[in-house]
Amino acid sequence: MARKPIRSDLAWSTTDRIVVRGKDLPGEILGKLNLGDMAFLELTGRTPDARESKLFNAMVVTLVEHGLTPSALAARLTYLGAPEAMQAAVAAGLCGLGSVFVGSTEGCAKLLSEAVARGDDAKKIVAENKRIPGLGHPLHKPIDPRTVRLFEIARETGYYGKYCKLIEEVAKLKNITLNATGAIGALACELGFDWKVCRGLGVMARAVGLVGHLLEESQQPIAEEIWVRIDEEASAHLKPKK
Repeated sequence: MARKPIRSDLAWSTTDRIVVRGKDLPGEILGKLNLGDMAFLELTGRTPDARESKLFNAMVVTLVEHGLTPSALAARLTYLGAPEAMQAAVAAGLCGLGSVFVGSTEGCAKLLSEAVARGDDAKKIVAENKRIPGLGHPLHKPIDPRTVRLFEIARETGYYGKYCKLIEEVAKLKNITLNATGAIGALACELGFDWKVCRGLGVMARAVGLVGHLLEESQQPIAEEIWVRIDEEASAHLKPKK
């Protein structure tokens, strides 16, 4: 059986050169691209222009931190058990980025890209989807301030378009908060990203935040207190009364 060719167009290196997406790493990237712009280059094969850079960096910065979320708690509790392996604790936190937290950017982008391709309007989307990714938030309601600012930046950069309008119409019909992940899913579509990469945007951004949580955990531990208190409260009804 003939072997399938193995190919990657991302990077190559020799003893004296490192080339990423066709650009010399020391000469054309280091000191010239920030982390967001580097991510854009890695994903698209080109560096962003000024407008794209402003919007894309805002999108990923939005997802870095949101307090003691389930992913941050998972990371901190894993670090309690394996402080020698920060990467394992970060990975534990990232495993929780799915259809409910952060990863809903993917679901929203998929829904919007497919709806626009079919020509569906907001009413049809609402009628055919009981639950819509990117809508709703336990704290930020009726308005998510992150969404407001992201769409302001989108208008400033000329990227507030059909996907943004559509998801706002859907949120209005459902009378539910359009959260930041919904806004970012729409903006990813406006920038031309494949919906399949959208969860990855959250993964790379939240990894930064989780490292921050683990640094704080090493300096101001709370994981053990969380563990002890949950254990005490969850099993209190089973213990004999004094």
